[in-house]
Amino acid sequence: MNVILIMTDDQGGWDYGFMGNKHLNTPNLDAMAARGARLNRFYVSPVCTPTRANLMTGRYNYRTRAIDTYIGRAMMEPEEVTIAEVLAPAGYQTGIFGKWHLGDSYPMRPQDQGFQEVLVHRGGGIGQPSDPPEGAGQYTDPVLFHNGEQKQMKGYCTDIYFDNALNFIEQNESQNKPTFMYIATNAPHGPFHDVPEDLRKKYLAMDLTDAYGFDMNSRRKNKKQFDRTSRVFSMIENIDQNIGKLFQRLKKIGAYENTLVLFLNDNGPNGPRFVGAHRGMKGGVNEGGIRSVLVAHWPDQLKAGAVNEQIAAHYDLFPTILTATGVEKPKTLDLDGVNILPLLKNEAASWPDRSLFLQWHRGDQPTPHTNAAVVTQNFKMTFSKQNEPGKLFDLRNDPAEKRDLSSEKPALAKDLTRQYDTWFADVSSTRPDNYAPPRIHVGNVKEPTTVLTRQDWRYAGPKGKGWTRDARGHWLIHIEQGGSYDIKVQFKKQQDQKETELAVSVGKDQFHAKVPADSSEYVFHNVTLHPGKQTVDVKVTEGETERGPMLVYLTKKSAGNSAP
Repeated sequence: MNVILIMTDDQGGWDYGFMGNKHLNTPNLDAMAARGARLNRFYVSPVCTPTRANLMTGRYNYRTRAIDTYIGRAMMEPEEVTIAEVLAPAGYQTGIFGKWHLGDSYPMRPQDQGFQEVLVHRGGGIGQPSDPPEGAGQYTDPVLFHNGEQKQMKGYCTDIYFDNALNFIEQNESQNKPTFMYIATNAPHGPFHDVPEDLRKKYLAMDLTDAYGFDMNSRRKNKKQFDRTSRVFSMIENIDQNIGKLFQRLKKIGAYENTLVLFLNDNGPNGPRFVGAHRGMKGGVNEGGIRSVLVAHWPDQLKAGAVNEQIAAHYDLFPTILTATGVEKPKTLDLDGVNILPLLKNEAASWPDRSLFLQWHRGDQPTPHTNAAVVTQNFKMTFSKQNEPGKLFDLRNDPAEKRDLSSEKPALAKDLTRQYDTWFADVSSTRPDNYAPPRIHVGNVKEPTTVLTRQDWRYAGPKGKGWTRDARGHWLIHIEQGGSYDIKVQFKKQQDQKETELAVSVGKDQFHAKVPADSSEYVFHNVTLHPGKQTVDVKVTEGETERGPMLVYLTKKSAGNSAP
C-alpha cells in the first residue's frame, strides 16, 4: 500500500466547503471527505514548525528542539527519528514536495532525515530571507531545491509540488514499490502578491462581508481585507484542484483503492476567517488557532462518510501510519502519539480518556503557562501568561470559550493544571540542554557548500531582533573538517552607499574586506577554518549603519581546488 500525507500552510480548520464555509469552492476536498473518514476534533499546534516536528516524529515538538518558526528555533534535532526514516528501511520509496521547515542545512535537511526524493523551498516559505536571491519571492516559476541542488522551476508552486509528487508515485508503482510521500504546500501562506489570478478575480467579485469569524471587528471588513481574503481563497481552490488531479492519477495508475491519503492543515487561519462556532486564529490556543481537519481516504479499509468525535492530534499520525503499513516501530523509539486507525475505522467501541497538550510562543525556550492549552474530550484549560491563573471551558456547551468555569469546578481546574505541569516538566527534560538549537555542520561531503541564512541565525547585539533589514545575528556551527574554505557574503546595500566594510569571524579567526559601491557580495578565498564547534558572525558596516548579511556560503575546498 501507499501513503500520501498532505498538509497545507495556514489554511485553517474551516476553510473547506464540507466544514460549512459557504464562500470557498472545494469540490474535490468535499468529495474526498464524503468518500473517506474524518475525525471531527483533530488538533495541531498554533504555528507551523511545531506542527511539522510533531507530525514527522510522533513526539511533542518540545522534545525535538524545534520550538518556533525562525531565528534558529526551527531546526529539529538530527537524532530525532522521522516517519520517513522508519518507512524507508522497510522498502518504502520516500519523497517530500514543498515545505520542510525543520532545518535547511546538513544534517537537518529532509534528505538527511529519511527522504529519498526531495523537492522543497528553504526556510518557512517562499519570499522569506532564506530564499536564494534568484527566487525573488515568486510563487510562479520559483527557485526550489531538488535533492540539494538549486533549480529554477516553471509553473505555480502548488502545481509543481503535486505534479512532481504524482510522477514520483507513478514511477514507483511501475516498479511495484510502495510509496510514502509528504506533500506540504506553502500555500495559502503569504506573501500574497503572486496567486492564481483567475481565481483571485472570482473571489474578489463575491460579497465577503460574512466570510469571517463572528467576533471580528466590523471596521476590519474593508476592501483591503477582502482583497487579502480573495488571494487566500484563490490559493486554497488551487490546492483543491490539485487534490482532484491526485485522485485522477491514482485511478489511472491503479493505486486508488489501496492508497491511504491523509489531509490536514498545520494551524489556524492566517488572519480573521470563518472558524465555525469557535474563535481564534493562527498563533493562539483558542479552538480556531489549533483545530484542523483530518480526512483519511482509503477505499480498501475505510467506510465512506464515517465521522468520529474523539479528540486526536498531529503526533498521532506517525503511529497510525506505521499500523496502516504494517511496519514495526523501532523498539528504542518512544512516541507520544497513539494509533488512531480504530477511530478512522469506527471500530473503537470504547476509547480511553486522554489529554492533549499544545503550546507555542516566541523565545529561545518556552516558559510554562504561556499560550498553552490542555484539551480533554469535554473540557479545555488554557493558560495565557506565566503567573496568571488558567481558564477552564466546557467545549460542549461553550465552543467559543467565553465562560471561565475554573471557580465553579476548582477540582477539575487543579487537575488539568497538574497534568500540564507534569507534561511541561517531562518534555523540557527530554535531553540535556533541551532547548539549545542543533548546530549546523560544515565541511561534510554530503553538503559541499553550507548556506547560512537569517532563518537559522541567533540574536546578536541590540539590533539582533528577528530578520529585518538592519538585524544582526550569528550562527552556531560545527566544522567537521578543518582546512581551506571560500566564504561568500551577500548583503543588501544602502542607497548611494559608496563603500561597504565586512568583518567576518569564525570562532577566533577574523577576516576583513572593503567592498566597492558596485558590488553587494564578496568572496574570501582560501581562508583556513579550524574544526570543532564555532560561532560565525558577519558584520556589514555602511557609514554609521551596522547590519547582518543576507546569506553566507561556506565552501570546503578540495586539495586540488584551492586556487582563487
